Amino acid sequence: VAVSHGSPVVVTAEINMNLVALTVMGLVNRFWALSYPRAVVFDEVYYGQFVSLYMKRIFFVDDSGPPFGHMLLAFGGRAPLNFNLGKYSMNVPIWSLRLLPALSGALCVPLAYQILVELHFSHCAAFGAALLILFENSLITQSRLMLLESVLIFFILLAILSYLKFYNLQKCSPFTAGWWFWLLLTGVACSCAVGVKYMGLFTYMLLLATAGVHFWHLIGDQTLSNVSVFCHLLARGLTLVVVPVAMYLSFFYVHLTLLYRSGPHDQIMTSAFQASLEGGLARITQGQPLEVAYGSQITLRNVLGKPVPCWLHSHKNTYPIRYENGRGSSHQQQVTCYPFKDVNNWWIVKDPGMQQLVVSNPPRPVRHGHIVQLVHGITTRYLNTHDVAAPLSPHSQEISCYIDYNISMPAQNLWRVEIVNRESDTDVWKTILSEVRFVHVNTSAVLKLSGASLPEWGYRQLEIIGEKLSKGYHQSMLWNVEEHRYGKSQEQKEREVELHSPTQADISKNLSFMARFTELQWKILTLKNEDTEHKYSSSPLDWITMDTNIAYWFHPISGAQIHLIGNILTWASANVATLVYVCLFLWYLLRRRRKICDIPEAGGLCVGGWAVNYFPFFMMEKTLFLYHYLPALTFQILLIPVVLQHLTDHLCRSQLPKNMFSALIVAWFSSIYLVYRTFSPLTYGEPILSAAELRALRWKDSWDILIRKH
Repeated sequence: VAVSHGSPVVVTAEINMNLVALTVMGLVNRFWALSYPRAVVFDEVYYGQFVSLYMKRIFFVDDSGPPFGHMLLAFGGRAPLNFNLGKYSMNVPIWSLRLLPALSGALCVPLAYQILVELHFSHCAAFGAALLILFENSLITQSRLMLLESVLIFFILLAILSYLKFYNLQKCSPFTAGWWFWLLLTGVACSCAVGVKYMGLFTYMLLLATAGVHFWHLIGDQTLSNVSVFCHLLARGLTLVVVPVAMYLSFFYVHLTLLYRSGPHDQIMTSAFQASLEGGLARITQGQPLEVAYGSQITLRNVLGKPVPCWLHSHKNTYPIRYENGRGSSHQQQVTCYPFKDVNNWWIVKDPGMQQLVVSNPPRPVRHGHIVQLVHGITTRYLNTHDVAAPLSPHSQEISCYIDYNISMPAQNLWRVEIVNRESDTDVWKTILSEVRFVHVNTSAVLKLSGASLPEWGYRQLEIIGEKLSKGYHQSMLWNVEEHRYGKSQEQKEREVELHSPTQADISKNLSFMARFTELQWKILTLKNEDTEHKYSSSPLDWITMDTNIAYWFHPISGAQIHLIGNILTWASANVATLVYVCLFLWYLLRRRRKICDIPEAGGLCVGGWAVNYFPFFMMEKTLFLYHYLPALTFQILLIPVVLQHLTDHLCRSQLPKNMFSALIVAWFSSIYLVYRTFSPLTYGEPILSAAELRALRWKDSWDILIRKH
């Protein structure tokens, strides 16, 4: 048999020209004049500062979400950024900073097309869905700036597409390479979505619920063996739960590894966390003795850190004999919580059975349950409490430093040290690491920060009280030693010099990654901005009908401006499509009750995506903006061609109605494009419009279109 060795190697490839065309249009649509304006637009000021801190490796906390989105934006930065003047300097790579959001927004267009194809709708319907995303002004505006919503929507759509591809492969070829790839990509995309913003959690929960329902149906498949069903469960658990959790942790690991330097946000973290950063507290505490001993000189920081981080403090001033409301005080020396480093924050740990205020050799460490006296370093008076009402918290005891007035009020200055985070009852009190509660021996009151600010006589410092243990446990009762030295001077004048000097000696206090992750995660979830109102904040009810907009940028000279404002025809069509789908769904449920099973399931994912990304905002107390609605809107837009095709297939039986319906759809699409073009000057910031043209764009009285007054 003759074999020809001269045959060429032939490679064939299928190219979906719809996808190519949509991708190109998406790139042009989002990247057009991307560097304009060369100004800091709306929340770019915050993200720009975070990128700058990444460049400098300085630690920060952002309460808006996890760090993955910030890290992605930081990849676009090439130089430290300065945003003080409200515009970018010439050396700032503004195009590359906005590149990732623009690319994400552009890729959402072909993703929308593929999602509808995987839902088994026609290529015409899928192309229509992509065009609706392409010509949605609000999505364009958000993706052309250094903001994270377009990145979030990209990962959400990628997760949906990946799961649909996996599900369609499940029917014919489970456990193949493609099946594993799409299942794994679903988990990865979900993790990335949550890592960009916590809003991604809504879609992740939706997909987990969908996967759970599909697996429940799989269990009922009698053709599958028990081993096969278990393998399916294991595969889904690994890729949809374990992988996303591991990736989420990895985002924080990279974040904490990159940001190793002390910065402006340190103060809200615990002393242990601060000491793990380079500079700042670490520079002060480097080399401190680890174990607190009798004679130790310490500063005590309240663990709660609210309303501001503060330290146990005293000064020579006394409580007024009578308060403004007529109540009397003990007239003892004031004890407060002071939010600044100060020599009056130093205390000496004293053994009640001995007079010395220095550390013995060898040191005698203080353990959980030991009784101590706390002596104020500068005034040498003892921390004390008694049955006298606190100045601002009359139901709690006053905390003072004892002054002997030779009256019938003896000192009560014994405190029991309780280490709350101890591993055993013999644990030693440790610098920075131990969280300690001080329980008054005579009255069982606990040393606590009330958080109230004292009047002028207390220099507006924070009130410290003694609260009964029976009232429960709170972080405001916990204290940790931040600065620490072993006292060497018995004479008061020498001791004062010692208290003013810096601490020395060397002990490592590195926290584990999980301890740092847990603390940072908790701070992100619980940290609240002071600003509760904003000019452009809105409620979820305003979003549906787009009764609100956001003026992102305004040029003071030319009057050019950029607004977050949507294609109002698309928004109205999406609302109608949702209403029609709900009505159809209820109608088909009635038919199912009559044993006619013809409910179309494809649109359920779109409606579910809209619902889970919209309704949770009604339960949130945070300040909300129109851009929070964009993920929900994206799902709603995908529903429009779903409903249109369903109506076409079931209502238009003959050719004439089909032609008429197609003509209406073409006219409707043309109108959507016309609205997109009409509002594009507010989307791209150019061309510059006259005052009359701007007034003509104010289609709703509630819209805030900025018009210059000459």
